[in-house]
Amino acid sequence: MARNKHPEETVNLILDVSFRLFMEKGYEHTSIQDIIDNLGGLSKGAIYHHFKSKEDILVAVTDRMTEESNKMLAVIRDRSDLNGKEKLKTIFKESIKRPVQDDIFTVAPSLKNNPRLIFSIFRETIDQAAPEYIQPIVEQGILDGSIQTDYPAELAELIILVANIWMNPMIFDNSAEEAYHKFMVFRQMMQGFGLDIVDEELLDRLQELAVIYQERK
Repeated sequence: MARNKHPEETVNLILDVSFRLFMEKGYEHTSIQDIIDNLGGLSKGAIYHHFKSKEDILVAVTDRMTEESNKMLAVIRDRSDLNGKEKLKTIFKESIKRPVQDDIFTVAPSLKNNPRLIFSIFRETIDQAAPEYIQPIVEQGILDGSIQTDYPAELAELIILVANIWMNPMIFDNSAEEAYHKFMVFRQMMQGFGLDIVDEELLDRLQELAVIYQERK
């Protein structure tokens, strides 16, 4: 097959093939050559023209998977029928309930020996998730009285860093039991701030995702 004339078509083809292989074989067991072999004639140069490494492909696959979900989070942030505390609970619940999370935890590699990907998650958490989704909710909660803190930016970063980094089994390679213990500590921490946002349904779903990741390794 000749190279696509439009770069966007080539990128989408690479991401479609990579996602399928990551799902079937797992990220760690999928090589660049595997991806090339399934591109229907595209060359290695076609891949490296758009992506520097397999890690870059994974980042792009994940970004594409979560794009619509981030739009959903923005809708929750902007709702007028919930107070800050209710929005925070809703945004966490909807974040982990969305079906795309099963795919993310299925294709995800172990990150503990991959500092580049960990740093990518860290920067996205600090530069986007905390200021764009969590901090506005905390600030609203301060105004409506449902959240008490003098440091909304710092609390937003703490909440999302714990959720995205410390509780992430892909970084710490936690077993389902270890992940559950972390979830319980997170629940207690939130309750200490007066934020009863982690219920049994949320705990069950978090543990389910940890199991999906462990089974796929």
